[in-house]
Amino acid sequence: MSGGGGRRYFLSDINSDLIDTYQVIKRDPEPLIHQLRAHASNHSSDYYYQIRGQHELDDPIEIAARFIYLNKTCYNGLWRVNSRGEFNVPVGSAKSPAICQPELLRACHTSLRDVELCVQEFIEVEAGECDFIYFDPPYHPLSETSSFTTYATGGFSEGDQTALRDFCFALHKRGAKVMLSNSDTRFIRDLYTNSIFRVEQVQAPRMVNRMADRRGAVNELLIRNYGQTADAKKE
Repeated sequence: MSGGGGRRYFLSDINSDLIDTYQVIKRDPEPLIHQLRAHASNHSSDYYYQIRGQHELDDPIEIAARFIYLNKTCYNGLWRVNSRGEFNVPVGSAKSPAICQPELLRACHTSLRDVELCVQEFIEVEAGECDFIYFDPPYHPLSETSSFTTYATGGFSEGDQTALRDFCFALHKRGAKVMLSNSDTRFIRDLYTNSIFRVEQVQAPRMVNRMADRRGAVNELLIRNYGQTADAKKE
C-alpha cells in the first residue's frame, strides 16, 4: 500500500507462526539457517513427531525453524491445525525434503526489509484510495471431502467468505484496488457477481490431494475490482 509519506508495504496473516517466521527472517536469517541445518541432520519420522509436539516454544528462532521444518517434511506441505490451534499433519514421505535453503532465506530477508508485519484478521486491514490489497484466503472446498480451511483455529467458513466479499466491496467504495484468489466453485462465483468485480479463471499447480492422480494444475479464480471493470462506478 502507499500513503502520503511514500510507499509502504504491509504483510499480515492470522497464523502467528507464519508471521513470527517472517519476522525472524527479516531481522537476521543466519541463526534460523543454523537451526534448520540441525533439523535437517536429525530428520526422521520419530524426530518429526518430536518437533511437531513442541506447541509451547517461546524462542522466535525455534518457532520459525519448527514452522519451516514441519512445512517441508509434513504430508504434501499441508498446514492444518486442530481446535486448540496445534499443528496436526502427519509426516510426509519425501526422501530428501528441502529443509534448509540458505540462499532463498537470504533473498527473503532482502525482500522483507521494508515490509511491516503483523498478525490480524482480514477485516482489520486499513486501506483507501491509491492502496492495493491482495487477499489469499483459505480456499472454498471443491467438495465436501476436500475441506482444508483449518489453517488457523476456527477455520474459514462460507460466512467468512461472504464477509470477505463484503469487505472487498467496502474497500472498492474507498477507492482501493483489490485482488483475491479462490477456488473455482459455484459458491464463490455467485458471491462475486456484482459488476465491480472482474472474475477470471486461471490454472495453478496443486499438490495437496490424497489421490496422487488428482494432483497437478487446477482451475482457480482471480477476482479484482480493476482492469476491464476497474472504472466501474462505486455503487
